[in-house]
Amino acid sequence: MTHHFSTMTQHLGSSAVRDILKLTQGKDILSLAGGLPADAFFPVDAVREAYERALQGGGTALQYGLTEGFLPLRERISEQMAADVCRVHPDEILMTTGSQQSIDLISRIFLDPEDVILVEAPTYLAALQVFQSYRAIPISVETDEHGMLPDDLEAKLIRHRPKFIYVIPTFSNPGGNVWSLERREAVVELCRKHGVLIFEDDPYGKLKFNADLNFPSLYSMDQQYGEGGNVIYTSTFSKTVAPGVRTGWVMAEASIIRTAAKAKQAADLHSSIIDQRALHELLGFFDLQDHIRTVSTEYHTRMVKMTSLIKARQWEGVSWIEPQGGMFLWVQLPKHVKADLLLQHAVREGVAFVPGQVFYTDGSGFNRMRLNFTHTDPHLLPEAIERMERAFSSYAAEVVSI
Repeated sequence: MTHHFSTMTQHLGSSAVRDILKLTQGKDILSLAGGLPADAFFPVDAVREAYERALQGGGTALQYGLTEGFLPLRERISEQMAADVCRVHPDEILMTTGSQQSIDLISRIFLDPEDVILVEAPTYLAALQVFQSYRAIPISVETDEHGMLPDDLEAKLIRHRPKFIYVIPTFSNPGGNVWSLERREAVVELCRKHGVLIFEDDPYGKLKFNADLNFPSLYSMDQQYGEGGNVIYTSTFSKTVAPGVRTGWVMAEASIIRTAAKAKQAADLHSSIIDQRALHELLGFFDLQDHIRTVSTEYHTRMVKMTSLIKARQWEGVSWIEPQGGMFLWVQLPKHVKADLLLQHAVREGVAFVPGQVFYTDGSGFNRMRLNFTHTDPHLLPEAIERMERAFSSYAAEVVSI
């Protein structure tokens, strides 16, 4: 039978990371590709207790719930955001099935075909997937390790009149960069000046290697003008508790949340209430901030080990900017190396990474690769880098033979 799919499906791309993960299934491959937390550090006992507590209330924990989400959990998030100098009422929070759904819902309520979104170069590939599925046009703003370049941003705000700009200012994916305070201020000011929304994605912000460093959210900076409302903010418990709870949230001016809630009703009625109730219980007795510090310290150790192993190999023309947090190492390769071809050799040698092109709107970044340092057991990192060494050698030999 011939199936006549909608026009929208013609714009549904496949995730490069998911394709790589499928490629590695059932094989002895050390994957540095996925954005996976360290499952050895999931708070299994605390999560088990949290679900048990959530179920003590009987069947109500398994009943349908509000589209906006479990109110006591939204109240807890409101209190937590206040510690980050963000004023947000529970009615300005919508619980979502991970922050990925937040990206989809905001896209659904704002984007029409041919609308422009401005993004960093590079940016989160799954966000590009969502934007393109709605037939929007993502356009990159010139970006360095300190953030978007203000002059290029303003020129493109004027030229394209985008529906919003999408940014990950703290430990970006894939770059791992942290925007400077000056760039944050400039971007907020420029978007307010031109009446353009900012969509701030913050899944990694708590995973900072130095607990004393402070990276203010664009949401909090926008509120310093007295009347906020120019920034939409999303985050998730996937990186701080566990991805399996599939719980994130989006917060914004109340009219945006009300509209996003209508879109969510059409999508799934509401996110899992039992998961939300369990998270609410967890936050009541479990020291999440201490857990985050433990995890962040471990991630820093793993990052240092990975970079030390690579430095010891002395790969010519390979460089990176040392991340201050997050989950990724964004590696610059020699100009002649094509990362997608290198990946083929890497998989044959038993190691995987994500080639850089998929993070750019124009397909550039062919000589970049993203390495995840959080998931692979540290004892296996030497073997992973050894396999990368063999992949480089095999790639170089193939190029010479052509």
